Amino acid sequence: VQLVEPGGGLVQPGGSLRLSCAASGFTFSNSAMKWVRQAPGKALEWVSGIGSSGRSTNYGNSVKGRFTISRDNAKNMLYLQMNSLKPEDTAVYYCANDRGEKGQGTQVTVSS
Repeated sequence: VQLVEPGGGLVQPGGSLRLSCAASGFTFSNSAMKWVRQAPGKALEWVSGIGSSGRSTNYGNSVKGRFTISRDNAKNMLYLQMNSLKPEDTAVYYCANDRGEKGQGTQVTVSS
């Protein structure tokens, strides 16, 4: 299983960023997927989840209305569009499949 998340970086408060996750080694189209994050010194936090078909999505309270999760099963790709970013969104972001396997993570830093 490989889950690779490019797309992190430094962004100013109020800005936007789109994370991607390239999946391989399992049947992506059969797997619900999620994004989780871990801020320095804090526990892992669930951010958002999406069903295998992409029709159902849900979000943590801290990101609801600002983040949008999506997927492209034809390309084995998962996405997270992050808008109105806040400093408290600073964390390492991971994509994960329904077996709990996750990628190496990508750093997102929100700072002026």
